[in-house]
Amino acid sequence: MDIDEESTVSTSVAEPSIPLADNQPAIDAISFQPVQPLITPAIPTLVTPSIAPIPTVPLPVPRPLAPIPARPPVIRPPLSHNGDLKASDSDSDDEEMESTQEYEISEESRLVRERMDKARQELLMKRRAAALAVPTNDNAVRARLRRLGEPITLFGEREMERRERLRTLMAKLDAEGQLESLMKAHEDEEAAAAAALPEPEEDVQYPFYTEGSQALLEARREIAKYSIVKSALRLHRARRKRDDPDEDLDAEVDWSLRKAANLALDCSEIGDDRPLSGCSISYDGKMLATCSLSGVAKVWSMPQIKKVSALKGHTERATDVAFSPISHQLATASADRTARLWNLEGTVLRTFKGHLDRLARIAYHPSGKYLGTASFDKTWRLWDVESGEELLLQEGHSRSVYGIAFHHDGSLAASCGLDSLARVWDLRSGRSILLFQGHVKPVLSVSFSPNGYHLATGGEDNTCRIWDLRKRKSLYIIPAHSNLISQVKFEPQEGYFLVTASYDMTAKIWSSRDFRPVKTLSGHESKVTSVDVVGDGQSIATVSHDRTIKLWSSKEAEKENSMEVD
Repeated sequence: MDIDEESTVSTSVAEPSIPLADNQPAIDAISFQPVQPLITPAIPTLVTPSIAPIPTVPLPVPRPLAPIPARPPVIRPPLSHNGDLKASDSDSDDEEMESTQEYEISEESRLVRERMDKARQELLMKRRAAALAVPTNDNAVRARLRRLGEPITLFGEREMERRERLRTLMAKLDAEGQLESLMKAHEDEEAAAAAALPEPEEDVQYPFYTEGSQALLEARREIAKYSIVKSALRLHRARRKRDDPDEDLDAEVDWSLRKAANLALDCSEIGDDRPLSGCSISYDGKMLATCSLSGVAKVWSMPQIKKVSALKGHTERATDVAFSPISHQLATASADRTARLWNLEGTVLRTFKGHLDRLARIAYHPSGKYLGTASFDKTWRLWDVESGEELLLQEGHSRSVYGIAFHHDGSLAASCGLDSLARVWDLRSGRSILLFQGHVKPVLSVSFSPNGYHLATGGEDNTCRIWDLRKRKSLYIIPAHSNLISQVKFEPQEGYFLVTASYDMTAKIWSSRDFRPVKTLSGHESKVTSVDVVGDGQSIATVSHDRTIKLWSSKEAEKENSMEVD
């Protein structure tokens, strides 16, 4: 069948004749290319197997649902583009609205609308504030705030925050329509005040410093002369040690540290009925002075610790005592706001009055001519020992000044206080030349090293810090004690070791070469309040709230003394 159809299609196709030349006959296309019949292969027919019928399962009848209660529709009134209620087109619409029913607005919808209104108002306020011209200079911002009757600054407020506060305030006043009238009124008042002012007179140039007395000027000259000589000797000695091949600095340091490590308790004596607050050893190492909370200072002979005299005169507790570096005179500080100068017999030679609050520490200038006192009135003062005159009242600390010390050359003074700072002052010019900050709690003691460029401070953060005056920074931090450090003191001859006293009932010795611990002096039963070192470093004296004086001496020194006696 298919073959017949294909043959018929092929025969029914038109057979065009090919045009040739005039002398050639036409050739039939059928005779030129015969068409052969196509034979297609037989395709077997696929038989689909019958499928078994699916049994019908009766569907479950759904239960009738409970009717949903009708909820009254909440119809919101239409809003315009700017959020206002859209007014009705005619009175008929109003009547129609009233005729139907009153619409209730839910609490949630009301809150949403209030939030939307608030956000819209804030957006409009920000747009209005952005369009206002706000001064960029901080002084102009402060002046504008003052004109508007607002505080010119708030606690912790920075310049940009202050400017944004002014912008917000101006936008608020502008929204209320008061900004223009208020600023104009202020400008009129300023113009009237400027017109009423008289012509400015010639400016008087005042000095930027506080003028001192003639005695202070003479004292500065004396200190300069003294310090030049002392510093020249110190530098000469340092150069000789550096250049001399026979000098072995490490061997000297090791010998000094070995003696310090051999220190042992040599003597212990009850010093007073009340806790002891300070101690000082005389320049020749033969006398020891102590003071207590009873207000009485006492002088003891060394090394037996025998009482020589009692210095009575203070009406409040005594806070510190210091021997003169050139004589056996001594000075005491007290909570009665005075310092007193004594001789060994217990006679008051001079009283230094002027502080407005109780005194803390006291120190002699290396020349022995001047005395420095630190006080809780936030100042330290320099006194003339001979005349008792107050030469200098030095401010600079923001809180109470507690510790004071003088450089061994006499040119510098260091003070520390409850503001956690240590300051270095040039006595020849009166300037504060260095400020050391690093302690996180009050600094209670300060001490210069004999090498001339190290400064030690100790405070309530339980650490002792070593500062380099040349580099102007902290050189080393010693986590010295488990309680506050009451006093620090360098060995006065060469500064090979450092002694710290603490409220943890111990005193410790540290190497000044690498600031490693050398010896712990344990024996007190209460807080150690003060410490001092003999000039040659052979002995250390400590006093405590347990009312005892303890003298620590080197065993090697005792052997040398016994050999000399033999």
